[in-house]
Amino acid sequence: MGDTGGALDELDDGLLVARAAEGDEDAFAILVHRHGGPLLALAYHMLGNLPDAEEAVQDALISAWRRLPEFRGDATFSTWTYRIVTNRCLNVLRGHAPPVSLNAVPEPTAHGPEGEPARAAESEAATQALAQALGNLPSAQRACWILRELHGMSYAEIAQVVGESEPTVRGRLFRARRTLMKEMASWR
Repeated sequence: MGDTGGALDELDDGLLVARAAEGDEDAFAILVHRHGGPLLALAYHMLGNLPDAEEAVQDALISAWRRLPEFRGDATFSTWTYRIVTNRCLNVLRGHAPPVSLNAVPEPTAHGPEGEPARAAESEAATQALAQALGNLPSAQRACWILRELHGMSYAEIAQVVGESEPTVRGRLFRARRTLMKEMASWR
């Protein structure tokens, strides 16, 4: 990143966005480095496989770079890029049925003695069932659930990301949770 890389690392996102909007590629690279991991995790949770997730994030970041001069700062850079990635993933999901990947769902932590094969098998089966249930949710509900439960976003943040009102987000989360509870009832 040259001599300015260290100095740029110290800047907050707002200043980096302003510099990147003026064409500073180093500033944008730092933003990508700061936010790329969570964006990839979001895409992976939504799409269920790494190649599609990487492509969605790459497309979203290219779009963000091109649209930076239009960025008004109404939301944080993070929220803005989450929205771009979420929309890209929703477009991918509308194009084909989402693959179900066991890796897209976080592995529950095992309790008890190490090496319990029965417990490990049950945990794996529950993870697979949750991945299947998530894959069956409508994409808008899945996006809200993933943003809330896996990324810890508030209702207001989710509303900004998905471009809907908070009551709409709450409704989608309610329906997603209800569906998941029904589909996972045998695992309680």
